[in-house]
Amino acid sequence: MAYPTAVNSQITDAVTQQNLMVLGAASTIAMGSIYQSAAHSTAIVFENAVQAQRQASICAQAATNQGVMQVYEMGSMVSAIATTRIAARPPPPSPLENALVLLIAAKLLNL
Repeated sequence: MAYPTAVNSQITDAVTQQNLMVLGAASTIAMGSIYQSAAHSTAIVFENAVQAQRQASICAQAATNQGVMQVYEMGSMVSAIATTRIAARPPPPSPLENALVLLIAAKLLNL
């Protein structure tokens, strides 16, 4: 207990009021700190979600580009297959075969 003096009651009252204000505001400050931590954690979760969506979009775009490149390559593949088929055709008939065909045609026409 404080000794009774002229200033002592005013000082005691001021200190008591300050202590009550600190004790009264402690729960509010604690809740504010909790809300701020929760908001920060939520922001980090959303940042991670945005980054994951960005990575998925990049992968999807790369896959689309690969598909388009394969579609464009199909034209050259078709050309290559056609060239292979043309190259694989049997050789033209020999001059003897041509002469034989001409003789048969002449005989049929009675020349």
